[in-house]
Amino acid sequence: MSGSAGDGQRPPGWSAALLTDAVTQAMRAADGRVAAVYLRSSVPGLLRLAVLCGLPGALFRPWWRLQVEWPFPATDAYRLGVPVTLANPAETMRRYPQFAAGLPFPFGSLCVPIARDARVLGVLAVLGPAVADAAELVPQRQSLEALAGRLALALDGPAGTGPHVTWDAAPLDVRPQGPGPAGGRVGCLSWDPVADRLTADGPAQALLGTPAGRLPGALDALLPVDPELPALLREAAEGRPPPLPVPVRGADGAQRLVLLWAPRTADGGLTRCVDGVVLDPGSGALADGAADLLPQGVFCLDRLGVVGYANPRAARLLGTERDGLLGRPLWEAVPWLDQPGCEDQLRQALLSLEPVHFQVRRPPAQPRQSYEGDWLAVSVHPGTHILTCTLAPADRVPESPPPIDADDAPRPATAAAAPQYRPIALAIALSEAVTARQVSAVVVQELLPAFGGRRLAIYLLQERHLYLAWETGFPQGFLTPFEGVALDARLPGVETLTTGRPLFFESMQQLEAAYPGIPLDATEGSRAFLPLIASGRPVGSCILGFDRPRSFSSEERTVLTALAGLIAHVMEKAQRYDTEAALAHGLQQALLPRRLPEHPRVATAGRYLPGTEGMDVGGDWYDVVPSGDGLALVIGDVQGHGVQAAATMGQLRSAVRAFALSDRPPQEVLGGTNRLLIDLDPGQFASCCYVRLDPVSGLARAVRAGHPPPLLREADGRTTVVDLPGGVVLGVDPAARYPVSELRMTPGAVLALYTDGLVERPGFDIDDGITALRLALSRAGAPGADRGCRSLADVADRLTATARHAADRPDDIALLLAALTPAGAAGG
Repeated sequence: MSGSAGDGQRPPGWSAALLTDAVTQAMRAADGRVAAVYLRSSVPGLLRLAVLCGLPGALFRPWWRLQVEWPFPATDAYRLGVPVTLANPAETMRRYPQFAAGLPFPFGSLCVPIARDARVLGVLAVLGPAVADAAELVPQRQSLEALAGRLALALDGPAGTGPHVTWDAAPLDVRPQGPGPAGGRVGCLSWDPVADRLTADGPAQALLGTPAGRLPGALDALLPVDPELPALLREAAEGRPPPLPVPVRGADGAQRLVLLWAPRTADGGLTRCVDGVVLDPGSGALADGAADLLPQGVFCLDRLGVVGYANPRAARLLGTERDGLLGRPLWEAVPWLDQPGCEDQLRQALLSLEPVHFQVRRPPAQPRQSYEGDWLAVSVHPGTHILTCTLAPADRVPESPPPIDADDAPRPATAAAAPQYRPIALAIALSEAVTARQVSAVVVQELLPAFGGRRLAIYLLQERHLYLAWETGFPQGFLTPFEGVALDARLPGVETLTTGRPLFFESMQQLEAAYPGIPLDATEGSRAFLPLIASGRPVGSCILGFDRPRSFSSEERTVLTALAGLIAHVMEKAQRYDTEAALAHGLQQALLPRRLPEHPRVATAGRYLPGTEGMDVGGDWYDVVPSGDGLALVIGDVQGHGVQAAATMGQLRSAVRAFALSDRPPQEVLGGTNRLLIDLDPGQFASCCYVRLDPVSGLARAVRAGHPPPLLREADGRTTVVDLPGGVVLGVDPAARYPVSELRMTPGAVLALYTDGLVERPGFDIDDGITALRLALSRAGAPGADRGCRSLADVADRLTATARHAADRPDDIALLLAALTPAGAAGG
């Protein structure tokens, strides 16, 4: 649970105050527990969480970034431009199993697009109490739509001339406003120095006695309260907050204590915002003294996870000093609580407002610390604005068995802690799986160990029959009789799919009683049969096997049902992927040239290597086209992968060939191809480099559209980067111009055209990659450097050797070499 500004970037100043106001108003309008705004990022197809209210940003980290095509309520609201209403967990599980698996708690949600003139800028989302029917949320949805409309207008400007609305910083954490001006012992305040905007909840204003109507407002609003307070806030914003609470006088003359801190980013930088709490040490002093004497550890958090009170016993049990807890986020003050189980329990308390109880293992005791055992029993009792937490050594409560490795004996049914946090790990891991085999492997790695299972079988539906797609743990040959069973067979794996109802059997005797005569393996364990249904369509069934009899709690049944929906959705996507991959491979093989045309004075060689991530099929291509009395050398790269990229590549290759065959000038070739791509509107862009070579004179006229520059190796081995001014990528600007540059090739010279996959690697500058390729070309083609390098095909193989043998290629690679030689040479 690291800090919420994990990217270390400052948020856009134009939007911070607007978004902060929007989420606080959304919380009130929809009676929510959590409110958030997602905005477009500078990365196409990616939404980023901009501001979060009512939940610490660290607890929401898995959802900081959302790919637009992911099946989430917020992404659907953005992509479709319509509100998404989910009344309760059952509705969420049915429509968005991946979202439900990550947050398996009782809440409802509303997501409305932030739109202006059919342009969607982002999404306003609120999580609140679950209700029986979506009709009950209509008034809240209408209020949020009105609020989202006003926010879109403010962000975009009255005439749509506002700044480009994107968000690339870490999300802002916003503390919910208090219940009102009724006095209280603890209040919260916050100051944004960039906008000079001070906010304080009702209790803080009552304790300080700020003049009516002055807050929210500028920092000077505190001058009538205490002239030193503004200076303290400014020092805190510079990273020098006072180490102890500062005494001030309220309007009634009574003493108050103000504790200030400046939240930090994950890399230690300052967020520039200052937060603080205001305490009344008077009437609550006796209560504090009583709490200090309790045998249990007691501490309190606000909804951003900041510790407002801790008794000495809590500090001892957490292994820290009391002063090190107060005024700090819990996971910053106690770093070893950065555990998935703790995160999920706090999320549940904040979202459901129901008490949660769990155990957590402490790290080994440090010198001068006296731990009473390795385990702590933790209880969290949430209120609307404050969470009260109690701690006790775990030997005071029934102890759950510790986690086990997958190779150990399965844990008993009482160990139900794992299902509470494993769904997030499973959901994140499944989001990376693209093939049916990868999906099945993830289920084995993440799902079976979490529930103590040993056996898994996944069946997929094809033409009204179920076929085994993956199995592990079952005796060899045991599942053979079930291969290809029809949907009318009376088997639990079939009936769970046809009825849509999961089936749980606590023992093999229960299973045999329900299905007399069913073949059983030689175990005494239990079984769970889960339907794989995605968007109302049957996909298959999943069977979990356990070596010992066990019961399934209602919570486990709920989580397993949600996970089955998630697995079904990803498996359906994987099946589509497999079909699309086969089509894309065939399409690309048909479009790439089988052989390059021969010319008596020009040798050519081309190479293509598909990427090893995702579809493995991209939009890179190369071509050599007769053009007048010369040759046109072409290389290009279409954005993206898959069938669409390959299809777009085919259209562009055909267009360039048509222009080249008619011997059009290079600038007209790229200009015409650019306009064609815009007219086709495939939602993609492409880079390209086009060279028209005259083999007799050696004159080459070249243009490029957002593509890496060619390399030219002279006959003496000197290799340079050809400086082409170039224009923008194809498919963006219909009026784009592509200036022509001239270079001259002499006999023995080699011209190299390539795509960025050959020179670009994560974490390295592309210029370094181009330099490395230039040096490799100089060595590979220099006379006498390597007697084995006798042809242009050898050079092409040497330049792509490292990439060809690499296990991971993030992008596909294309390379085209052309050499001018008096005698000519065969292509490769």
